[in-house]
Amino acid sequence: MPRFATIDVGTNSVLLLVADRTPEGQFQAILEKAEITRLGRGVDKSRRLSPEGMSATLEVLTAFANEARELGAEGIAVSATSAARDAQNGAEFLQAAQKQAGVTVEIISGELEAQLSFASAYMDFGSEAAGPLLVIDIGGGSTEFIYGNSAGRVDFRHSFDVGSVRLTERFIHSDPVPPAERERVTAHLRETFSSLPPPPPASELVGVAGTVTTLYALQHRIDPYDSTRVHGGTLTALQLGQLVDQLCSLPLADRRTLPGLQPKRADVIPAGALILHEALRALGLDECRVSDRGLRWGLMAHRFGASRS
Repeated sequence: MPRFATIDVGTNSVLLLVADRTPEGQFQAILEKAEITRLGRGVDKSRRLSPEGMSATLEVLTAFANEARELGAEGIAVSATSAARDAQNGAEFLQAAQKQAGVTVEIISGELEAQLSFASAYMDFGSEAAGPLLVIDIGGGSTEFIYGNSAGRVDFRHSFDVGSVRLTERFIHSDPVPPAERERVTAHLRETFSSLPPPPPASELVGVAGTVTTLYALQHRIDPYDSTRVHGGTLTALQLGQLVDQLCSLPLADRRTLPGLQPKRADVIPAGALILHEALRALGLDECRVSDRGLRWGLMAHRFGASRS
């Protein structure tokens, strides 16, 4: 079977997928990895990728690309999202990635990011959904909402410049998070999400990316992380409200010790939890399904699906 790889370079983390394409056109994962490198640190304020963020990301990107080649990947597709889109020196990162890792990084639009995330969720949950499928992709720099019908057609998609890293850097400056800072984040999210159209009746929401999977792992104390226990799970609005209260009240040092939470994500997870909680409120929904897959899976189908070979 032909083997391919995708690497998703996000604002907060870098994710690798190496998969075989079956004769039926499905993809079977051979290897999945994720590392938090914080490429987007400081971008919201400076509009530039920091030397530290680029160095850490390039190191992981090079290692992931080499590992994919060693596993026999015929092609490697690499996407970069919010931080690279916003940064004035994004071209510098692209050139360094080509030189150091030997890969071409494509900076994708927020609209394409949303479309690929929906494609990933639809592959897993579209046939299960009794009605329309909604997808939320919470990243470090942006959050995408996608509304699709049961046949897989996207009817609405939008990328908002709110993400766990961006909101933390913009609004959260104390430890633990005091009520005033939490309220500022909440107010900003409510204003931002007020432009969302009402979802169709009987919609099911699926959340993708690290914030959502981390919150589920926290809720169920899944440590070490186990994708098979996370993928397909459900988070309720009540659980999210309790998680927001817990995460905002705990000092950073204590959050780092919580079962199910990667220590490197502990500083931005309160903002990430607030994003998902307020998204449910804006959509008028009581729960969210959890997907351990995401953009890298959508990119795999987009770039290496049978019709592309």
